[in-house]
Amino acid sequence: MAASCVSDQRRGVPVAEGRAGVTESVLSALSAGYRHFDTASAYNTEAALGDAVIQAVRDGIVGSREDLYITTKLAVTDAHPGRVLPALHKSLRLVLATQLIIVTLAIWNLQMEYVDLYLIHFPVSMRPPVVEGGLPVVKEDLVEMDMKGVWEEMEECHRRGLARAIGVSNFTCKKLEYLLSFAKIPPAANQVEVHPHCRQNKLRAFCTEKGIQLCAFSPLGAKGTAWANNSVMECPVLKQIAHEKGKTVAQKGHI
Repeated sequence: MAASCVSDQRRGVPVAEGRAGVTESVLSALSAGYRHFDTASAYNTEAALGDAVIQAVRDGIVGSREDLYITTKLAVTDAHPGRVLPALHKSLRLVLATQLIIVTLAIWNLQMEYVDLYLIHFPVSMRPPVVEGGLPVVKEDLVEMDMKGVWEEMEECHRRGLARAIGVSNFTCKKLEYLLSFAKIPPAANQVEVHPHCRQNKLRAFCTEKGIQLCAFSPLGAKGTAWANNSVMECPVLKQIAHEKGKTVAQKGHI
């Protein structure tokens, strides 16, 4: 079962703790040994993650940015040709050069020169909002994605060194098959919900065949959220295994 793109020490960056709270959470995770952090433009946590990384390097918790693996995601409002590169620049706190005019972007966010993995968050686009911020998603504003045009710009992000790897999230086998039909750089990863009660057998087999790393979000079932249930944490089988091993369900449930 896939529980991480890269390592067992992976931390999703929480959505609703506020900037200072997120920074504190990330610093605690870094101190505990976590080195892979997953965020997204839509979570509004990139800036807090960037703050934590800068502080962790300054305080000697980690040696350098290169010791970490950072994943972020393209918002549905930016999943349009012409918006992908600016969106990643905004996430990275870079200066965007467009037609010889230097535009300093207002939102600095991650404060990094590159991300290790950049994902298309969903296989759908949304009309760009009048103001910044991609949440909440309004069904009436969803539109079909120009996947070829968007992926070409994802590939350009990789070629420019802004994203060391590119991939997707929430893609089905059918969506991946279509993407692979024209991609010059195939997706390195597909991040979807995976846990003992959502095993994704067909998708996992497809990704293995195509050389795509299947990554999991909500490996513990996202207990306590509005969109999930407690089926993983309350699973009798996992409770028994955890008890026999002297571990918690959270320690054993994602393996």
